Amino acid sequence: MQQGYAAVLCVLAVLGLDAAAPGECELTRLLQDKLQYEMRLRYMKHYFPINYTVQVQYEEVLRPSNITRLRNGTVSEAALRYLWFHVSSQAVLRIREVLPEKHPSWKYTQELCQLFDALGKEYSKYQQTDVEAVVADLVKLVHSAGMESRRKAVRPKALLDNCLKVMRMLYGVPC
Repeated sequence: MQQGYAAVLCVLAVLGLDAAAPGECELTRLLQDKLQYEMRLRYMKHYFPINYTVQVQYEEVLRPSNITRLRNGTVSEAALRYLWFHVSSQAVLRIREVLPEKHPSWKYTQELCQLFDALGKEYSKYQQTDVEAVVADLVKLVHSAGMESRRKAVRPKALLDNCLKVMRMLYGVPC
């Protein structure tokens, strides 16, 4: 079994594709379970006031079209997963910031944060110098809390919808 796994990795390396680590795949499966439509609808829409929005930086909204554009700009899959992790974990933190501890969605966002923390351990081996400059710049912008950045109002459910769509794009084939 190990030889077959090593052979697949070698083939992927030769083809120039970046394989996701087994830990990443397991954690993204758990995230996908937590991000089921019914759960996103209940915790991020029904438990919030009508038309409630969260203020996020423009760079904290990562859509599938952004990923397609970056792929066409020859950004590696590993760098795109690194970007997705930082943007999505920041989005969950933004949602969590507005919730009081007694809110019905608090425990749900806490569980998402724990999964992203575990995924962060998988990504701790990456350095910003190891990924393409465009991705490193975006990650820096996401983590800069400066007032000079552009802000936009986004519904909490939309942030998690984008998180799931992009995750499926990036992890669908390798996992």
